[in-house]
Amino acid sequence: MSERLVAGVDSSTQSTKVVLCRASDGTVLDEASAPHPDGTECHPGHWWDALSRTRGLLERADAVAVAAQQHGMVALDGEGEAVRPALLWNDTRSAPQARALIEELGGPRMWAERAGSVPVASFTVTKLRWMAEHEPENARRTERVLLPHDWLTLRLGSDGPVTDRGDASGTGYWSPAEGAYLPDVLRAALGRDAEPPRVAAPGERVGTTSWGAAVAPGTGDNMGAALGLGLRPGDVVLSIGTSGTAFAVADAPAADPSGLVAGFADATGRFLPLVCTLNAARILTAAAAMTGAALDELSALALAAEPGAGGLTLLPYLDGERTPDRPGATGVLAGLTTANATRENVARAAVEALLCSLADAVDHLAAQGVRPRRTLLIGGGARAEAVRRLAPAILGTPVTVPEPAEYVALGAARQAAWALAGTAGAPDWPAPPATEYIADHVEEAVRERYAALRDAAPAPGTAST
Repeated sequence: MSERLVAGVDSSTQSTKVVLCRASDGTVLDEASAPHPDGTECHPGHWWDALSRTRGLLERADAVAVAAQQHGMVALDGEGEAVRPALLWNDTRSAPQARALIEELGGPRMWAERAGSVPVASFTVTKLRWMAEHEPENARRTERVLLPHDWLTLRLGSDGPVTDRGDASGTGYWSPAEGAYLPDVLRAALGRDAEPPRVAAPGERVGTTSWGAAVAPGTGDNMGAALGLGLRPGDVVLSIGTSGTAFAVADAPAADPSGLVAGFADATGRFLPLVCTLNAARILTAAAAMTGAALDELSALALAAEPGAGGLTLLPYLDGERTPDRPGATGVLAGLTTANATRENVARAAVEALLCSLADAVDHLAAQGVRPRRTLLIGGGARAEAVRRLAPAILGTPVTVPEPAEYVALGAARQAAWALAGTAGAPDWPAPPATEYIADHVEEAVRERYAALRDAAPAPGTAST
């Protein structure tokens, strides 16, 4: 009997990436990708066009699952057609609607307790309110509301609209604690009733593709990454992309009324508290531009400087920040003197700022009961040698850096293998190869200087912590 194969899809903001894996152990046998249009809104048909370009690889699979960008609003009419281009997570036009919904429906504590999170502009619920206010005809036409991965799963062959608890937890109208939709919240946002997709059980087979492959429920991108990495309770992941995320698998739901921690569910039946920062790898890109260095050279410069960057401290809120909530903030470089104004110190200050920001994110998770067992560093920014080597001293823990891989797509593939097997739990795939970094001391002074700068009064027009 031939080896059974599974395909995992990562439909991100920028592109579609697909991995074809052996169902038994997750070995990647082939990969494919196709780009998406730029922007903060996108017609769902573009995602399907990109996925269709990988069809030759997909049709080799016995099961398929999609992990996709969270929060995007796909509003469909009674015929199943999109009433407008999908509003994506990075579209911030609904920030006023987020504030209004928080105030109207009981305040931050109510939202945290019922929906798991205090909504910000990225959440689907706020985008529905924006459409109701600015495009009332589109709101009247809307009969169903899907997420990006739900829409792709339906096109692949699910038996009706279906989602999973992980991605549903990012809408603002599904409760991780209750495991149920909040129809009153959805109605308050859209101004009318609309039908959300059924929430499938983890690992459930939800349909069949046109070529006879099993279709798994799919999930959100962060949940896919957690599944691809094989996370267990106590594992904390720091993902350094253009923006940054810190998340952990937990056995109990989070409910943070401060809004710093989003109380998501994961793709396995557990929970995935998550903190998002607006600035991450872009800090390194900006520092490279400031110093006239390539990114590889920036690492060498940072490692050549002394800890503490000669007294330089960077507050890296370059284009505003989400955690803490300071949308109008800008970056600050403090402590500059003629003695420390070197390329090496600027590079070091940038890397230390990135890591201090992520360390703050881990502290927010800890305040919600996460007890770190190990810390994993992933994403494009984790490839910088200075980030890897300085992380343990700033974070205060050893750091594990898995080899670069498409972990979101791998998580989707693992979910597809789960649906194919029909087992109670996800298949045990080997952990990815990784390198561990340790430090012989903790740079407490660096974090203290960073905290003092962070806690200084923000500029006019910004929100304080």
